[in-house]
Amino acid sequence: MSNESFEESLAKAKDTMEKLMRQDITLEESVKLYEEGLVAIQNASNQLEIAKVKISNISQNEIRDNS
Repeated sequence: MSNESFEESLAKAKDTMEKLMRQDITLEESVKLYEEGLVAIQNASNQLEIAKVKISNISQNEIRDNS
């Protein structure tokens, strides 16, 4: 997993997508950018899943503590 924050990963993915939409890049550059974009999206997705688990655990603990 990357040391980038969720927001940094999303920004990187957005920047990569904007670069991919340019008409003046080579096929090799496109492939490299595509790979980088996939990594950034996967990093953001992983961080989002971790946050979901943390929130779920907090919610379950709150329910248990209030029962």
